[in-house]
Amino acid sequence: MLETLHRIVKEVNAAPDLGEALELIVARVKKAVGADVCSVYLTDFERREHVLRATEGLQSAAVGKVRLPLHRGLIGLVCERAEPVNVADAPDHRHYLFAHETGETRYHGFLGVPIIQNRRVLGVLVVRQIKQRTFDDSEVTFLFTLAAQLAGAITHAQASGELIAMEGVAPPTRFLQGRAGAPGVALGTAVVVYPPADLDAVPDRKGEDPEQEEDFRTAVAAVVEDLMALEDRVEDSLPAEDRALFDAWLMMLGSDSLIGKTVERIMAGDWAAGALRQTIEEHARVFDGMDDIYLRERASDVRDLGRRILMHLQQERSGPVDYPEETILVGDEVSAMQLADVPMERLAGLVSAKGASFSHVAILARAMGVPAVMGVSDLPVGRVDGRFLISDGYRGRIYVSPAPSVRTEYLRQAEEDRALSTELEATRDLPSETSDGVSVRLYLNTGLVSEMSTLGSDEAAGVGLYRTEVPFMVRDRFPSEEAQTANYRNVLETFAPRPVTIRTLDIGGDKPLPYFPVNESNPFLGWRGIRISLDHPEIFLTQVRAMLRAAIGLDNLQLLLPMISNVSEVDDSLLLIQRAHDELIEEGHGVKMPRVGVMIEVPAAVYQVEALARRVDFLSVGTNDLTQYLLAVDRNNPHVAEIYDDLHPAVLRALIQVVEGGRQFHREVSVCGEMAGNPAAAVLLLGMGVENLSMSASSLLRVKWVIHSISRARARELLQAALRCEKAAEVRALLSKALEEIGLGGLVRAGK
Repeated sequence: MLETLHRIVKEVNAAPDLGEALELIVARVKKAVGADVCSVYLTDFERREHVLRATEGLQSAAVGKVRLPLHRGLIGLVCERAEPVNVADAPDHRHYLFAHETGETRYHGFLGVPIIQNRRVLGVLVVRQIKQRTFDDSEVTFLFTLAAQLAGAITHAQASGELIAMEGVAPPTRFLQGRAGAPGVALGTAVVVYPPADLDAVPDRKGEDPEQEEDFRTAVAAVVEDLMALEDRVEDSLPAEDRALFDAWLMMLGSDSLIGKTVERIMAGDWAAGALRQTIEEHARVFDGMDDIYLRERASDVRDLGRRILMHLQQERSGPVDYPEETILVGDEVSAMQLADVPMERLAGLVSAKGASFSHVAILARAMGVPAVMGVSDLPVGRVDGRFLISDGYRGRIYVSPAPSVRTEYLRQAEEDRALSTELEATRDLPSETSDGVSVRLYLNTGLVSEMSTLGSDEAAGVGLYRTEVPFMVRDRFPSEEAQTANYRNVLETFAPRPVTIRTLDIGGDKPLPYFPVNESNPFLGWRGIRISLDHPEIFLTQVRAMLRAAIGLDNLQLLLPMISNVSEVDDSLLLIQRAHDELIEEGHGVKMPRVGVMIEVPAAVYQVEALARRVDFLSVGTNDLTQYLLAVDRNNPHVAEIYDDLHPAVLRALIQVVEGGRQFHREVSVCGEMAGNPAAAVLLLGMGVENLSMSASSLLRVKWVIHSISRARARELLQAALRCEKAAEVRALLSKALEEIGLGGLVRAGK
């Protein structure tokens, strides 16, 4: 039966539309289980009825006409309970409801299983038998599996409007739910993008052409030209730290680990395309296994580079795409390069079936002011090209061919969004302080690439978190002290005299380097961060020396230690930092000891915060990881992503404990991550006494406006009210209401 199941699933996936998928299901299932009838009923909650949509065995004329009242009969019982109903003699059951149009009078055995997607019963898959019969467990699980497969097809049909066409009525106000990627509302025409070349389809083959290496290097040079041209196009619309993503891609194209490895394979006898495929996949797998969301997204970048090289190798350049005036870019997994391909004046929004709010393309979208919705797993990507879409980047919603009333409402909200943006610009020269005069310093999170020109945001008080991992990832060996010194010097000079907080290397376990692999069964709790640095002091000392040398004459360096879980790690780290300082002094370098802080991102650090604060100069809370560890939720797992919420009461109480622990020893407490850049959450952080917030550049003005519009006293009142809440949803509702009352509701939802 397993082979039959696989065959049916394959046929259903290949069906061009829902109607054919349903016909395949009922025909194949009827035969597979030896039933006399197989039918599919779809649930219409708006009309409160179950509609017969396909059948094999009942009268075909009944399809679309038989409509059972919601939760009535055995079909309704399956829907109401959301579990199978297996009855030997259906007409004798007290819930049985006769439908004479189907001609079902002679059927007794009944098995119905729910078709469920995201906790919602979309319909019921039913088999019937003339004789009395209880279906066995293997048949129940067989139908269960097929029902789960059918759920995706039904959801896609709802999104694409196919079900509406079957009904012959006006489209309802249904939407698909994803994750908010970049705030804003977009209305426009969907343009579906897909990879320019399929690396996975490249076969293994011997390279008989002596010019294989030359062809490969020519293709790489062509991609370099493409990237430089794209960088020039977005120069005026992106801040320098985001434009520097292009520098990272160019660096990959010049690295021995990517290009050199491919050439080695070519020289060993592989043909160019096959050698490229192997090298790209080897590099991408390293990034795929990482926990750090910023680094894991490098896998899609590596694969995208590989596809572009392959495209030039195959000499199959596609013609220019005709982008509509209001283009909403849609794809299964949209890449940053595909986003950059669209002329800025025509790019209205971005929708990706995969990806998270932390992906590079989402970061770029936020920087460009382009509304984005990520992770819309139910989106029928192949069926929406050319359709009118509405993308709500505040709530993560997508409307496909929406009703006129929905369209009118979002047009109004989009106009209000434009007015809101104008008002935000007016705060650019205002001080970052509350209405009662409390100053709040706003810093930047950055460090996506190793080499930058200007990072500049005049609004930022400095850099609150500079990540050092990527410069290590794009090389085929550990960067030298000189290379690291030049990189850190660039950042420190850009912001001088403003402080720059540089985090030491946060790799290991779930984030291995290509040249320093680590294989673990549980990388989330494994050898990583400060643990690997202390076990390999030569790596740590080289990096610290580079930081100290880079700060000579600038004196704006702050050093941050990641993933601290006990005080011994801090003690040992401080000794090594002092050792690096003393060595440099002996060598004649005029270095100074920087302020040193620790990241609070695991629960153990929360409960030892006083002991940690006694040892360091400041504390920095990494709310993304802290939330994940406190709630035991992998925020990138679609099955549990909705449980991840940094406004959870447990997270708020942990933050309060950190702030109070720091206050005992007069230590500044900073908060970095998505929570700091959330205008609503910033109110609670202000109420806790946090005066340093670090975020992406696109969040600065939004957070600044909230701070400027509220008093510390009011923020404390809201914090106390939030602490009385028992659910994150209650906290969010409380904050949304408070922002609405001061006229700032447009910062967390569509409209002004």
